[in-house]
Amino acid sequence: MTDRSQPHDPSSITPASPAERALEQAEAAFGAHLAITPRERAALLRQVARRLGADKTEINEAELLHALCQVRRRSWANGMMNRAHRNGDVWVRKADVLLAAERISDPLIDEDGQSAVLESVLEERWRDMADTPLRVLDDMRADLADTGTFLSGTQIERLSHSIARAFGGVDLGFEDEMILEEERRAREQEDIRAKAEARRARELQKIKDWEATLVSFEKVPALLHCSRREALRWIGENRIPVAKRDMQPDGLEIFHFDPAELKKCRPLLNGWRRGTGQKGDESYDDSPEARRGNAAIARVAALDRFAAHFRTARALKRRITLVTGPTNSGKSHTALEALAQAESGLALAPLRLLAHEFRDAMLSRGVPASLTTGEERIIDPTARHLAATVEMCPFSNPVDVAIIDEAQMLSDPDRGAAWTAAIMGVPARHVFILGAADCIPLVRRIAELCNDPVDEIHLERKSPLRPAGTLALTDLRAGDALIAFSRRDVLDLRAELMAHNRRVAVIYGALSPEVRRAEAARFNRGDADILIATDAIGMGLNLSIRRVVFSTLRKYDGRQTRNLVSQEVKQIGGRAGRFGKHEEGLVCVLEGAGRPSFIRQMLDAPPEPTLELRPLVQPDADIVQAVAQEMESDSLYGVLTRIKRAVLRPDDPNYRLADMEQALEIAAALEGVDGLDLSTRWTYAMCPINTRDNGIPRLVEWAAFHARGQRIFPPGTGRLPAAATAGREELERAEKRHRRLVTWRWLAMRFPKHYPELVVAERNATILDEWIEQVLRTQSRMRESSRRHQSSRTGPSRPPEDHSYHKKIPHGRKAGGFSKKKPHNRRKKD
Repeated sequence: MTDRSQPHDPSSITPASPAERALEQAEAAFGAHLAITPRERAALLRQVARRLGADKTEINEAELLHALCQVRRRSWANGMMNRAHRNGDVWVRKADVLLAAERISDPLIDEDGQSAVLESVLEERWRDMADTPLRVLDDMRADLADTGTFLSGTQIERLSHSIARAFGGVDLGFEDEMILEEERRAREQEDIRAKAEARRARELQKIKDWEATLVSFEKVPALLHCSRREALRWIGENRIPVAKRDMQPDGLEIFHFDPAELKKCRPLLNGWRRGTGQKGDESYDDSPEARRGNAAIARVAALDRFAAHFRTARALKRRITLVTGPTNSGKSHTALEALAQAESGLALAPLRLLAHEFRDAMLSRGVPASLTTGEERIIDPTARHLAATVEMCPFSNPVDVAIIDEAQMLSDPDRGAAWTAAIMGVPARHVFILGAADCIPLVRRIAELCNDPVDEIHLERKSPLRPAGTLALTDLRAGDALIAFSRRDVLDLRAELMAHNRRVAVIYGALSPEVRRAEAARFNRGDADILIATDAIGMGLNLSIRRVVFSTLRKYDGRQTRNLVSQEVKQIGGRAGRFGKHEEGLVCVLEGAGRPSFIRQMLDAPPEPTLELRPLVQPDADIVQAVAQEMESDSLYGVLTRIKRAVLRPDDPNYRLADMEQALEIAAALEGVDGLDLSTRWTYAMCPINTRDNGIPRLVEWAAFHARGQRIFPPGTGRLPAAATAGREELERAEKRHRRLVTWRWLAMRFPKHYPELVVAERNATILDEWIEQVLRTQSRMRESSRRHQSSRTGPSRPPEDHSYHKKIPHGRKAGGFSKKKPHNRRKKD
C-alpha cells in the first residue's frame, strides 16, 4: 500500500494493488464518514479483494459497508460480551454476541444499537427454548445452576424483563408473575434449608442423647448380676449386644452398652449358664426404652440375615452356573441360548444400553421380551422374558432362567450392593452369573449364604491378546481405539486427531446410550477411522477394534488418582481383537504416557486376590419402613443415620454395609420439605443424579413442588445451534440437559401424576441425542471434506511420519498423557 506520509521519488513508488485502488475510490466516493482506522485497513483490503474479480475493479457502497461490518464484527462481539459481564447478564453467551454481530449492517452502530440487536437475538432464543416464559426461566436457571451460577434478585429481574419482552411484553403481566414467582421460590428454598438444618440437628441430638445413656463394660456385671468372666464370655458369644464401638488410635476397641438392652438379657442368664439358652429365646421387650437401642434396630433391619429377605428366591430350588472369562471369550452365548429356550426368563445388565442388547438378542432368536430400566419401560403383554438393569430386578415373579452379567461389579463400592441383591434375590430356578474371574470368590460366598449349589465354567479368549509396545499419536490407523479417562481428555484427543485429518468417533460416560450406540456404529462401519473412548467401552458395545491404545495409565476413580489395576487393563484392553474380525488383539500405550512393560505385567497378572469376601448390602424400602416404625420416626435422615450406625457390626462375619453417603445427603436436604411420606422420600433418595450438576438442590426443589401437589414439567432442550458451529461449551450444556431429563424420566416412572408429559420428555431426549450425535458426526465429516478438498488441490497426502505432534501439545498436556486435574467431589453413575 502506498505511504502518503512522505514524498517519494515517482520511480520508487510501489504500484497500488487492485484492492487498494478500489478501496481508495470507494472511500473518496462515499466512505469518508466511515472513520476507517489504519488497524482496520489491512483487514478491509482483504475483504475488498474477495469482492473483486477478473472483470471487476470497483466496489459499490453496499459492498463497502458490508466489508467494513465484517471487519468490525469481532470488536462488536467483544464489546457486547464485556458489557454483559459488567451488567451481570450471565445468561449472555458467546454464540449470542457472535450472532448479534453477524446481524449488524450499519458499520457506525453505537453501543445502544448493538444492545438492541443483542436483545433481539436473546428474545429469539427465549422463544425457541419453551412455550411459556416461566418454563424458559426454569430452564435458564437450571442451565446456570449446572455451572454453579445462581442469580441474584436484580439479575432475576433483568432476565425476567428480557424473557417477558420475548413473549409479548409487560402488558400481559409476565414480568410481574415471573418476579413474584422467583421471590416466592427464593423464600421457599431458604425455608427448606432452615428446616432441614434444624431437623438434622434434632435427629443427631436424639442419637447423642441416646449415646449419653450408654455404659462401659465395667458396669455390665453389676447390671446383669453376673461375674466379670461371665460377661466377657457372653460378649464373645454375641449374646450380650454391644450398642456402640469406638476404635482408639492405638487400635484398641472400646465397647459401650445400652442399659435397656442389658435389662432384657436378665431373664436369659440361667439358660446361658446352662448352655441351653440363646439370646432371643424370651419374648421381645416392646417398651419405648428398648425401642431406641441400636441392637433392636439391627434385629428389625436384619441385614445380617440379608439372604432371608428374598423369600421367593429362598422358596425355590435354585442352581447357579458361574461362567467366567476375559472379554471376547463368549460368556454370554451359552447363557443366552439357555434363556431363549426357557419358557420364562430374565436378563439383568449393568447399563441401559446392555439391557437393550439383551432384549435385542432375545428378539433376534424369536423370543418376545419386555424391557425395564430406571427411566424406560417397553412392555410386551405376550412376553414371558424380560431384560432389565440390575437395580430393576423383580424379586417376586419366579422364572426358569436368569442371567446376571458383569458380576465383577460385586466389588464396586457404589453399585456392588445391587449385584448382591440380584444374585441373592433373583427368583430363577437356574441362574447364570457372568463375569471376570475376579468375581469367583464373592459369588461362591453368596451361593454359600443362600445354600445354592454352584457349577463353574471358565472360558478362554477366542483370539489372542498381546501387548504391542508404544505408539505415537500419528501412528494411529483405522480400527484403533484410543483410551482416556475423562470427557475433557477425550475431546482434547479428538481435536488433535481431527487436526491431523483423521475421522474420529467418541464414546464417554456423559453421552446417552443412544449416542454411544450411534458412535459405535460409525466406527464399526468405517465411517470413523479411530475411536476415542473412556472406560465406558469396557462393558458392552460390540466394537471392531484391532488395537487398544492407552493415552494414560492412571485414572481418577472418584476418590483418588491411581494407576490402573490389572482387571481394568484386561477389561478395556480385551476389547481389541474382536473374534471373526481380527486375528489377534493388540494393547499399546501412547508415546510418553507410560511404560509398555506395565501393560504386559497387567495382562499377565493373575486375578487379584479378593481380600474382602463379605458382599455389600444396603437397605431397601421395606427395611427403611421397618426401622422407622421401630424408631417411631418419620425422618428419613434419622432412619438412615441409625441404619448406618446400627444395622451391621463392623465385624459382621457375612456382610458389609454399602456406601450410603449420597442417599444420606439427599435425605438430609429433604428434611426441610413438608408433606412427603417416608416411602416417597426414600424414592427420591434413590434417584440417580449427578451432584456436580446442582443435582441435589434441583431434586429438593422438584420434591417441594411434588409435596404441594404441583406438577413438574420436563426440562427443555434449550436453543441448539447449528451442529457445524457448536463448540465444546454447547456440547457440554446439551449433555447436562440430557442428564436432567434422565433424572426427570426416572421420577416420572414412579410418580406419573406429578411428573406428567413423559412423551414430551422422551421427545426432548431424542432431540438432544440426535443433535449431540450430529455435532460429533458433522464436525468429523466437515474435517474430512476439508482434507479431501485440500488433497484435490495439492495432490495426495498422508499423515506425517515425523511425530512432530509433540511440538503442538495443548496447554496442560504432557507428551502422550495429561496433566493432573482437580478431582470431582462426587462419583459418577452411568
